[in-house]
Amino acid sequence: MSEICCVSGHRNEDGLDYSLLERVLKNLIKNGCTRFLCGMARGFDLAAAESLLSLREKYPSLTVVACVPCPGQSDKFSSKDRERYLKVLERCDERIVLSDKYYAGCMHARDRFMVDNADTLVCFLRHKKGGTYYTYKYAEKKGLKIISV
Repeated sequence: MSEICCVSGHRNEDGLDYSLLERVLKNLIKNGCTRFLCGMARGFDLAAAESLLSLREKYPSLTVVACVPCPGQSDKFSSKDRERYLKVLERCDERIVLSDKYYAGCMHARDRFMVDNADTLVCFLRHKKGGTYYTYKYAEKKGLKIISV
């Protein structure tokens, strides 16, 4: 089983089965995954990070890594989403900031970084477009195990 997993999903959490997400993450942990890379986007990314941080209480060897594309990632989030983001970021074990400033393509660079440094992708993919689909296709090309929730 893989040791490093990344998560990617749509910003809109509609249709996300949170209990399935938790079961998938717990199963990965039980089978040897100890490090999770989270892109910290609104929606699924933060939901997955929250679930992982909750599971870390039971599995203390678990490492949750915030993969931040650039400073100010949450600047345009709603106040509710920004508060959620900051709470998650504060609790992550590590924080990797991939660029010192925003540029067109920095989100894709973050996605490639996560895939390039993982064995498995857990994704919430409902539409064949956007960043999650890009990440899914890149993970597929790189030969990662892909688990869709």
